[in-house]
Amino acid sequence: MTLSAIRPTALAGVAFCVLMMAVALSLEHIVGLEPCPLCIFQRVAVIAAGLVLAVAAIHNPKGGVGRGIYGLLGLAAVGTGAFIAGRHVWLQGLPADEVPSCGPGLDYMMDILPMQEVVAMVLTGSGECAEIDFMLLGLSLPAWTLIGFLVLALAPLRMLWLAIKR
Repeated sequence: MTLSAIRPTALAGVAFCVLMMAVALSLEHIVGLEPCPLCIFQRVAVIAAGLVLAVAAIHNPKGGVGRGIYGLLGLAAVGTGAFIAGRHVWLQGLPADEVPSCGPGLDYMMDILPMQEVVAMVLTGSGECAEIDFMLLGLSLPAWTLIGFLVLALAPLRMLWLAIKR
């Protein structure tokens, strides 16, 4: 194994995705915190990044093009998650009188609306997404998730660096 192989980087990213999901699921099922729609979308982004990184680890491309493609796909998933987490943090920082009213649940929206409208409504946010249910060291869960996405971005960025360096 050489220092230029992407498998170790991809596997480290997968491990971090597993850690992020383990924390999220523990907070849901052990602590009892119900995820809001934005939290669920952040989980989807973590899973998407994990899948891209897992495929990259399995494939372990030797050429710069393959590394670059996996790096870009991973960065797209991580960037999407970071955007959603950032939006969530912004929504939680709004004054109470500017917080949007609570909308229907995600399950209901998925049943009656086209996916494009569901995504638009979720990203607009609702009152339930603005609630801060849990703080750790002065930061809300979406803030910690945003930090997690920034750390996770190191894996696809390294893959891109290895693609360019090649």
